[in-house]
Amino acid sequence: SLWSVENAIAQGYLEEEGITVNLVEFQDGPTIISAMESGSIDVGYIGQGAHKLCINGQATIFALSHISNGDALIGGEGITSIEDLKGKQVAYSSGTSSEDILVNSLTSVGLTMDIEAIDMDASGIVSAMLSGKVDAAATWSPNSLKILEEDANATKLADNMTFSDKTVSLASWICMPKYAEENRDVLVRFTRALFKAMDYAAADHQEDTAALIAKQIAGDQDTVYDQRGDAEWLTGKEVSEGAADGTVEGYYELQKENFIEAGAVEVDPPVSDYVLLDVMKEAGEY
Repeated sequence: SLWSVENAIAQGYLEEEGITVNLVEFQDGPTIISAMESGSIDVGYIGQGAHKLCINGQATIFALSHISNGDALIGGEGITSIEDLKGKQVAYSSGTSSEDILVNSLTSVGLTMDIEAIDMDASGIVSAMLSGKVDAAATWSPNSLKILEEDANATKLADNMTFSDKTVSLASWICMPKYAEENRDVLVRFTRALFKAMDYAAADHQEDTAALIAKQIAGDQDTVYDQRGDAEWLTGKEVSEGAADGTVEGYYELQKENFIEAGAVEVDPPVSDYVLLDVMKEAGEY
């Protein structure tokens, strides 16, 4: 979530646009959207799961961040296939990408949520898996990496790329619809800074990026660097050009169709109703 904005700060791209940011940490996308609704933050980053709320009209997407491969379904001791999950205790976080990877995995083998699904926050999932309190878990990186590294009996059953032929897992920058209406110029300038930072990070600056993120979260740089395979890290130019030629709209359309098919959303608005493709196109003019 920090890969572009940290570089936008460090390389001076936000300063060039006359923007100062205060970074505030949240555990998941739905909580971020709640904070936006209360007026405590202006813009935020979400993973795949919270996009359902954008489709439902609760938030507006103004920039695509990356295509994620950071979610994973992990089995504990004796769980070596998705089919083994039937009747087992599985930890997940509802309303997030954790729920999406779990539902996609179960659906792929003809199962439903007839498992013993246990809803908990992200940190609780790690503890539950490592202590053996649950049989399996659906979570995202770096939690998934931590489980796989520390539990010798853990097996990755599926990740985003398992379903890449029929689904896409997106990460985006969002704001409230009202904020977008009143602050379009701010969003263009903020996105332009992000796009420049994405170009910088993609140009062989992954170690530098890991160092920036590790400092921000007071974490281990090597652990952060290990997450470099968790996504397709798009450049700003790729996103801007994709917004112009229909590629980005296609990503969000496929995402929406998957949510509808899974019963996660019951509405079918045009992508343009909740994704500001024009902001991405304009922000790419640099």
